[in-house]
Amino acid sequence: MCRNIKTLANFAPPATDDEVRASALQFVRKLSGTTKPSRANETVFNQAVDDVTAIARRLVDSLEIPAAPRNREVEALKAKERAKRRFA
Repeated sequence: MCRNIKTLANFAPPATDDEVRASALQFVRKLSGTTKPSRANETVFNQAVDDVTAIARRLVDSLEIPAAPRNREVEALKAKERAKRRFA
């Protein structure tokens, strides 16, 4: 599950709210051990996703990183190349 959580800090353009929420959702899924909560747990599951999203956004926005922001397209190409080598 957590393999889908991606680094969100220090990118140009910055991480979108959807990207932060997707990472928060993956984190909560991992912690809870479920990808879809039961009706009894749906409210607390969704509240946890909302809470983690807010904290993750605050973290990503607050980090001070001296390095130049990374380019999303270049990093995506690098990841594809690593995957090719890994699964070839």
